[in-house]
Amino acid sequence: MRRVICAGLAMLATGASSAPVMPGWMSGCWLQQKGPNWTEECWTGPRADHMMGSGRNGRGDQVRSWETMQIERGADGGLAFYVSVKGGQRIVFPMVSSGPRDMVFANPRHDYPQRIHYWREGMGLNAEISLMDGSQRYGWKYARQGGN
Repeated sequence: MRRVICAGLAMLATGASSAPVMPGWMSGCWLQQKGPNWTEECWTGPRADHMMGSGRNGRGDQVRSWETMQIERGADGGLAFYVSVKGGQRIVFPMVSSGPRDMVFANPRHDYPQRIHYWREGMGLNAEISLMDGSQRYGWKYARQGGN
């Protein structure tokens, strides 16, 4: 028992506890519905420093676009958001800030978006994309699918 406590104190002293927490608050399936237009995102819970997501949007019974996403912990301990639109190239957005129910990822070398922001507000999940300076913002206000 003493070794476990000493190991825990050593981890705290070396800053191991400063690693960002995986955003389990994003887990679940989320929907934004505006008339016939809809956008969905589904995220797995965190496991082994990895979360998987998928998203799609459309109008009525037509899918317009889809993407696969991952949030992974890198060797440096930081988190990164990866996205591939319609099976295209996988693009990385390293995490630049986080809070208890808020996370921002950014890649200034990407054309658009350059910044991806997720946050919980009450029972909903919000997402916003923009350029690095905050211009060309586009956002979503999701409700949990199924009303849970």
